[in-house]
Amino acid sequence: MSNIPDTLRYAKSHEWLILESDGTAVIGISDYAQSSLGDITYVQVPGVGEELTAGGPLGVVESVKAASDIYAPIGGTVIEVNADLDVTPEKVNQEPYEGGWLVKIKVSDPTEAEALLDASAYEQEIS
Repeated sequence: MSNIPDTLRYAKSHEWLILESDGTAVIGISDYAQSSLGDITYVQVPGVGEELTAGGPLGVVESVKAASDIYAPIGGTVIEVNADLDVTPEKVNQEPYEGGWLVKIKVSDPTEAEALLDASAYEQEIS
């Protein structure tokens, strides 16, 4: 069974998000997604300042098995990227909810998070 923290919100496309009180959000891919992909070898995300739209493209994760598109679970402006992933993309496998986060964004509309799944709904989605 996958690790599904109940403090996060999830997209059906397997991205997770945590909305911070200051209006920023941290985004990554779920433990289920990284496990399905296998050993991650490369992560491509947008640069700081780029605009994301909910459901729109966020980047690509490449693994020994396949390349997989990543989608933004919520819209906003990229304010930070996880530069560690340039050197150690395997952090997404090792720590999908900690050191393996992808981007931080300044959220445009926090109510978009309400459309995302909670942990129990996501667990049903993947089982």
